[in-house]
Parts: sequence; structure tokens; C-alpha cells
Amino acid sequence: MSLKVLVFQHHDAEHPGIFRDFMQAQGVDWMPVNLHNGEMIPALDGFDVLMVMGGPMDVWETAQHPWLVDEKAAIRQWVLENRKPFLGVCLRHQLLAEACGGACGKLSPAEVGICDVTLKDCGSGDLLLTGLPSSFKVLQWHGMQIETLPPEGISLARSQRSDHQVIRVGNRAWGIQYHVELTDTTIAEWGLIPEYRSALDGALGPDSLPDFMVDADANMADFRQNAERLFDNFIQVGRESLQ
Repeated sequence: MSLKVLVFQHHDAEHPGIFRDFMQAQGVDWMPVNLHNGEMIPALDGFDVLMVMGGPMDVWETAQHPWLVDEKAAIRQWVLENRKPFLGVCLRHQLLAEACGGACGKLSPAEVGICDVTLKDCGSGDLLLTGLPSSFKVLQWHGMQIETLPPEGISLARSQRSDHQVIRVGNRAWGIQYHVELTDTTIAEWGLIPEYRSALDGALGPDSLPDFMVDADANMADFRQNAERLFDNFIQVGRESLQ
């Protein structure tokens, strides 16, 4: 039986990225819902796995983006009531925490660039992170962070500037602060988004995009290898949840 994956998207350039290739290779059926374009969340009981991508908005900007209210409710239902597999990236890592009872706040300056993430003791044996090195390079591009974990939350990995780089809520829901979905064109595409470019310039200096792209390209092979391992682990959790 093929997994049915529901994907919440919040910007045209914030999609599953390299995960699209992995899903196609494994015969996974997935359906995107573009919340920023007014698409409605479908009935959740028709899906096995929920993946939620990033976006330039903050989790508390419900006045500017009213659909955030319904999205938070859907995540809360999925994770705390349905107990189905969930994976949130960057902004939705933070939204997972807030929807389930945690709190987020601004990170100033933004954490942007290539940096090290280190697994905590509880992270080394986690189902999502199995097979990853104890420390590895990642690409960061965020100006907000989790400040308080939700009641069922466990922090699995840290960076030098942010203590909650990977969290788990319950047994089957994970949030990842860094970007794991990267493709060869991601950095150039995100450099066109005003909010992202402002964070980049504030963290690394004006006109830093070309050097950032060079640094990302130099690490892309490792990014992809770690992304594929993480994706395989997550999809295995999804398949086991059907048994």
C-alpha cells in the first residue's frame, strides 16, 4: 500500500525540494496544499503522513495570514489526537512547537549560513536521526527559534546559536530547524524573497548571496546524503504506522 502524504506549503518557492525526488523514487503519493494561495485543508483522515514546509511569515502573524489559525488546529489534531507521523521544516518546526503548547521568539541576528548541528544524547538513538553523524554541516536561514518546548517535546539536536535544532513531540512528530530539503537551485530562489534576503544581508553582510551559494554548493553532496537518510527514516516510520 502506497503512503498518502499531505504537504502544507506557504510560498511558491518553499516546497519539499529534494524530497520530491525521494518520494517519486519510493512510489509515495503526495498532495500539496498551498495555504498562501487560499487552498483549503482537506479532511485529514484521508492521509497517512503530514509534511509541512517553511515560509517567510512568523507563526504569530495570524492577522496577516488568517489561514495560520486553521493550520495550527490541523497540526494539533494530527500530532496530539491522531498521533500520525509529522515532519515540519524551519518555520513549521516552530509551528509544531507552538501548536502543541510551546513558545517561539525572535532570534537576532538571524541564524544564516553553513554551520554545525550536533546530536544530543537522546538524539543519537532517535528513529528520525538514525544513521546520521553525531555532528554534521547544515544550511540555516531563520530569524525565529523555539524558546519553550511543548509539554511532550524533546530536544534532539543543537547548534551553537540555537538549542532546539531538531525536536520530537510524542513518538511520531518531528520538527527540523535547519533546511534539509535543499536542491541545487534553492539558494538562488530564496535569495529573491525579500524577507529571506534581508535576513541574509543582516547576518552575513550585503551582497553575500554569491559567496553563500558557493559555500552551499561545496556541501551539497553531504546535504543530500543526510537528507536522504533522514527521509528514509521518516518514511519507514510512516509505513510502520500503517501496520
